[in-house]
Amino acid sequence: MSSSDVENRAPSYITLYESGELFRRIEALEAMLASCTLCPRNCRVDRTRGETGVCRAGERAMISSASPHFGEEPPLVGSNGSGTIFMTHCNHRCVFCQNYDISQEVGRRGGDEVGPEELAGVMIALAERGCHNINIVSPTHYVPQVLAALPHAVRAGLDLPLVYNTGGYDSIEVVRLLEGIFDIYMPDYKFTDPGPAKRYMNAPDYPEVIKVILKEMHRQVGILRTDEDGIAYRGLLIRHLVMPADAAGTAEAMEFIASELSPDSYVNVMQQYHPMYRANDFPEIARRLSLEEYLDAVRAARRAGLSRGF
Repeated sequence: MSSSDVENRAPSYITLYESGELFRRIEALEAMLASCTLCPRNCRVDRTRGETGVCRAGERAMISSASPHFGEEPPLVGSNGSGTIFMTHCNHRCVFCQNYDISQEVGRRGGDEVGPEELAGVMIALAERGCHNINIVSPTHYVPQVLAALPHAVRAGLDLPLVYNTGGYDSIEVVRLLEGIFDIYMPDYKFTDPGPAKRYMNAPDYPEVIKVILKEMHRQVGILRTDEDGIAYRGLLIRHLVMPADAAGTAEAMEFIASELSPDSYVNVMQQYHPMYRANDFPEIARRLSLEEYLDAVRAARRAGLSRGF
């Protein structure tokens, strides 16, 4: 392995920390909390004064759990697991959410408020346990707080790739500010049609938002790249949850990924949908996915020219 290969695999946020650019990004993002526009909901509440918007998150970050996780995609898990930090609250409001107790009904299970140094300590603890990356789950509404922890983590020796594990309903302005900070983007591609996006997550603009977000993420990090052990160190990994009655619009999603991003994109075509939270209030999605529906989704991915990840 050449020295240039090693340099290319170094986490990009370290360079921004050393140049001082990371601190300028943190300042710009923290300023958004006073009139919150961290996601396309644009609630404009003043989170620095205790106001909350759709996601119900406050000024301080709150985490539900942190541990090595072995249920993520193989390029993230490796032999030692992905160092996942599950943030509480969410800006999506999906009626079928499997983590609703930490995303939408946080009071049931709660979470721990953490400051920048405490969150950095969580990252370092995961690194010391041998995790291959630091995987921030549902980061959208806590981006300023996560970034504020990074300088403390870098000074303590953090040098693992950062994973932005998002539902995809993100602000393009925010994602542009993340360039050079997150090495791996892992967005969902939930819906391709405004109707289901409105019905199941109250975000009819999601299909257009996610296209812009995916293109920007791909521009920043490119296709998923792995080392000689198959561990991801940079790139885009897209998740698509196949839903009953093709509510997610799978074929259109696969065509967009292959034609507008790259046919070499890594896509996890997920079959684990089952009705949770309020899904039983919607008869058309109040059932498990059939095997044939999942196989149709895989065939759609192959027809589009995709071959990595499923």
